Amino acid sequence: RALGARVVEFAGWEMPVSYRGALDEHRAVRTRCGLFDVSHMGEVEVRGAAALAYCERLTVNAVERLREGGGQYSILCDDRGGVIDDLILYRLGVDRFLLVVNAGSTASDVAWMEEHRVPGMELVDRSAETGLLALQGPLAAPVLQGLTALDLGGLRSFTLRSAEVAGEAARVARTGYTGEDGFEVFVASERAPALWDALRDAVERAGGEPCGLAARDTLRLEAGLPLC
Repeated sequence: RALGARVVEFAGWEMPVSYRGALDEHRAVRTRCGLFDVSHMGEVEVRGAAALAYCERLTVNAVERLREGGGQYSILCDDRGGVIDDLILYRLGVDRFLLVVNAGSTASDVAWMEEHRVPGMELVDRSAETGLLALQGPLAAPVLQGLTALDLGGLRSFTLRSAEVAGEAARVARTGYTGEDGFEVFVASERAPALWDALRDAVERAGGEPCGLAARDTLRLEAGLPLC
């Protein structure tokens, strides 16, 4: 609100629809960079000896192919193969996985996962304790590189690494929902405001802008990215 955002309720969250305007924010991401607070997304950790087989059963992609730090876009299906949600699944370790799901279906996704829990695995909903900020656009890499020692040039699309960003412990993934190059930064929810401020300052120095839900939707639509 201090930045002029128009705020609405979405999936139980107060979310900025736009700051200066969706069209300006859309153009900023396409030509420079933009910063989104997407902390409303759900994060669910699956771990244990049976975690791999469990993730293989519930999603449609080949989870076994993932190396540690690798990620894949996938679909969470019901028992008949119908779509429950689309998600990104990361392999954090040999028997440890992170599923990032949509805000509007986090509760129902977690309920479905709980219903299909098997022995030898643990399911932990980390949504409330996790902040998520998305830096997107052609200038995203140089902007973020100024705030971290992580070699972003070596971070391929759909890979994730642990690193400090602006002095905050975080996980950095080369993913996004805009069709541009970009990064999503996972951080403890109580540290998200400080990280947002540091990233926003760097973004604005590069001619970019904070962005809201409206631009996120037009960007993903233009890029042909689905919303399940």
